[in-house]
Amino acid sequence: MEVIFVDCNRPSCTTAAHPGERCMSCKVRLASVCASLAPDELALLDSLAHPTSFAPKETIFSQGDTAQTVYNITDGMVRLYKLLPDGRRQIVGFAMPGDFLGLAMRDAFGFSADAITPVTACSFSRAAYSALIDTKPHLLRRLHDYATHELTLAQEQMMLLGRRTAEERIVCFLLAMRERWSKIGRDSVTIELPMSRQDMADFLGLTIETVSRTLTRLAKTKTILIVPDGVRLMDTQRMANMAAA
Repeated sequence: MEVIFVDCNRPSCTTAAHPGERCMSCKVRLASVCASLAPDELALLDSLAHPTSFAPKETIFSQGDTAQTVYNITDGMVRLYKLLPDGRRQIVGFAMPGDFLGLAMRDAFGFSADAITPVTACSFSRAAYSALIDTKPHLLRRLHDYATHELTLAQEQMMLLGRRTAEERIVCFLLAMRERWSKIGRDSVTIELPMSRQDMADFLGLTIETVSRTLTRLAKTKTILIVPDGVRLMDTQRMANMAAA
C-alpha cells in the first residue's frame, strides 16, 4: 500500500506554523479522542502526526495487515469491512471525521478500510502513539470511553440486524448518520450519504433492491426527500417512533 503524505489545504488539516497549531485549529478535534488534551499536549501530538491523503476507492489498510499505524480521520468517509472465508464482504461500519482507526489492541487489523470519498487523515506511528498514551492517563480514559461507545454501536448493530424490519433498519441507519454528522457540525436535516446503495445494503443485511424500494417508499410517504448524495428528513417524529418500536 502506498501512502501519500501531503500538506493539506483543508481547514481540518492545514500546515502548522507553530507547534500544536494544526491540532488546535482542527475542526474535528472536539469530536475525537484529542479533545482531552491540553495545548502543550496537542503540540506533542502534532509533532507525531503525518497529514495523509487517500483517493476514493484507495485502500487505507487491509484485513490481516500488521497494525503499525493509527489514523485520525479529518475529512471524508471510510468503508470498513471484513472478508468472509467464502469471499463475501460484510461491511462493519463507516468511519467519519473525528474517528480513529487502528486503536485495537491486536497486532493485525481485524478488518479492511478503504476511502469512499477523498479522505484526509492524521496518521501516527502506533508505537509512538501508544507511548504517548502511557504518559497521559486522561487520554487513556478518553480512549476507554471511545471503545465503550464502539461496543455499544456493535451491540445496537446486532439488534438492528436481528430484530428489525427493512424499513426500521433504514430509518435507524439514517437517524444514526444524522447524529454522527451533527457531532461535527454538519446539517442535521439533510444527511450526506456518500456510500453506495450496495454499501448500505451490505451494512444493514439487506439486498440493494430492498434498500432502493424502502427509500422510495419512505419518500412517497413524505418521510424523507431523496436529494443528490443524501436524503432530507421530512418527518423526524415518525422516524423516531419507528426507531423506538
